[in-house]
Amino acid sequence: MDTSDLLKRVRQIEIKTRALSNNIFAGEYHSAYKGHGMSFSEVREYQFGDDIRDIDWNVTARFNHPYIKVFEEERELTVMLLIDVSSSLSFGTVNMFQRDMVTEIAATLACSAIQNNDKIGVILFSDKIEEYIPPKKGRKHILYIIRELLNFKPDGQRTDIKVALEFLMNTQHKSCTAFLISDFIDRNDYSQAVLIANRKHDLAAIQVYDRFMAALPNVGLIKVCDAEKGHEQYIDSSSKKVRDAHSRSWSILEKNLTETMNKSNVDLISIRTDEDYVKALINLFSKRR
Repeated sequence: MDTSDLLKRVRQIEIKTRALSNNIFAGEYHSAYKGHGMSFSEVREYQFGDDIRDIDWNVTARFNHPYIKVFEEERELTVMLLIDVSSSLSFGTVNMFQRDMVTEIAATLACSAIQNNDKIGVILFSDKIEEYIPPKKGRKHILYIIRELLNFKPDGQRTDIKVALEFLMNTQHKSCTAFLISDFIDRNDYSQAVLIANRKHDLAAIQVYDRFMAALPNVGLIKVCDAEKGHEQYIDSSSKKVRDAHSRSWSILEKNLTETMNKSNVDLISIRTDEDYVKALINLFSKRR
């Protein structure tokens, strides 16, 4: 993608995702992701029904009349996007590639975060950390993130979610909100890393996948390639035995993913590339109210 095409695509995604954030997600995001604490705002006269534990005794003594401390929610959050950029995300058969949908989802979340005065940071990973974008605010920062997602060429081919979560723990010392976005085709055991990360941070998982990853179509002899291993072979998709084996393999992966997230109390949504990710994100936000 040359520079002019890249800038045009960045602008298109920004316009689309910013509109979604402004018109659809503004209230949903704010309700789902509140601040982590309370900060002192002002004092006012005590009113019947106020909690006596909030009385400011110094001000009360000075004016010989009860006053209470008023606190307000600390709204500013740090939001981290952990984005899988391994080779398997380059697959897609309907509407768009997985990587394109991941980019739009990430951009929408980033715009929602910025609109709510939150910082947004990104960890791009494969089987290693590919790039770290520290949390910042502002439109220029959003455009930089979108540009990186569109134009990034990873060195690694495979997926290691544990590596990404450990990097999150090492770089974000204060509690943050983190979205783990991947197809979760990871043969390693990352369950303990999910559990530990969610104890410190507020973690949510977003799976993006193509429908043919779940169910192989009956189209005869086809050439398939394992994007993460580079292995190619021909398979007979007209064989029910072959299609059933493919479905069982996917079912096992999905079962492990669901069990891992449930055990760690992590919200999970799964989105196919031929589905509307807007509805899925709204569903995710509604879970957290």
